[in-house]
Amino acid sequence: MLKGSATLLRNAVDDRKSEGFVRELLSRAGITIGGSAPHDLVVHDPRFYTRLLRDGSLGMGEAYMDGWWDSPAVDQLVCRLLTAKLDEVVRHNYKLIAHTLKAKVLNLQTVARAFQVGEKHYDIGNDLYEAMLDGRMMYTCAYWKNASTLDAAQEAKLDLVCRKIGLKAGMKVLELGCGWGGFAKFAAENYGAEVTGLTVSKEQVAIGKERCRGLPVDISARDYRDAQGLYDAVISIGIMEHIGPKNYRTYMEVVDRCMKPDGIALVHTIAGNRSIKHMEPWFNKYIFPNAVLPTISALGKSMEQLLVLEDVHNIGPHYDRTLMAWLANFEAAWPSLKAKYGERFYRMWRYYLLTSAAGFRIRYTQLFQLVMTRTGTPQPDCRLS
Repeated sequence: MLKGSATLLRNAVDDRKSEGFVRELLSRAGITIGGSAPHDLVVHDPRFYTRLLRDGSLGMGEAYMDGWWDSPAVDQLVCRLLTAKLDEVVRHNYKLIAHTLKAKVLNLQTVARAFQVGEKHYDIGNDLYEAMLDGRMMYTCAYWKNASTLDAAQEAKLDLVCRKIGLKAGMKVLELGCGWGGFAKFAAENYGAEVTGLTVSKEQVAIGKERCRGLPVDISARDYRDAQGLYDAVISIGIMEHIGPKNYRTYMEVVDRCMKPDGIALVHTIAGNRSIKHMEPWFNKYIFPNAVLPTISALGKSMEQLLVLEDVHNIGPHYDRTLMAWLANFEAAWPSLKAKYGERFYRMWRYYLLTSAAGFRIRYTQLFQLVMTRTGTPQPDCRLS
């Protein structure tokens, strides 16, 4: 009993020491614990301070999931944290170091691992995604230039992709990572294209097949490396984040193998501002296992002597608005989802959407659309906006 009391006392002293350091650290970003501004935070459990310093961003996210802290505007708080680069101060902890070594040594995105993200993220519940997303269930950045609703913005994004690849009736398109079939259905209905879609999510296949019934669309549960055949265009809208640095070249080789001599390719992907070997620990554990954000330099290196980069279009700021629209839909639907998913999931999902929005808002993360052809191919008219 005495030993247990001593441990509790020692932990309490450690938490008080940690609190002083965390308060000073947050003040550099203009954040006050217990303050009245939307970006300020309130701490419900004093163990938060030690957990944050010990586990960095992983501890920050888990503590939020556990209800140890709150903020009126988590997105605004995270904007300030990232702008002040406070994530770098608490980045070097043993868990992150171990994860980095693992990513350097192992290929975390092998064929054997490819379906893990489908099972853990995309298959968690179609009811959740149907409630959160637009009518076409597009789970990627929308294009808001001339749109005022999520549905319109997603259709504008799909049309932009179709125009960039010069889509015409009868063209055959290979979509690597086809989601719930949103692009395939749009391209078939509006442009008369034939689309073959691959995904690592069994739930996406089920809905995609149903939604595309009667159209020239084939959707199957296969890894992108298993793609076969020749196509007029090869595209991916939101799969490159799951490819991994050790496989970028393999991805480009698949594109080269499956693209007709005069074909065209398009990659729509989230990207980072610096090269990394692994995803941020909290996102890796709870949201996108084995994911890595590519950089333009890494993708450019991977296409050397295979493909010609024709155009790069950054629509990253549009993702902030997309994520906030998803959050609004999620909040509105939560009463009907609560019994199935529970409070901890609710806090996890809010944290995921809000922190992601913050990253795009301050340009910490980008959304690139890359158009590629081959040497000898006439330059396409793909510089659209």
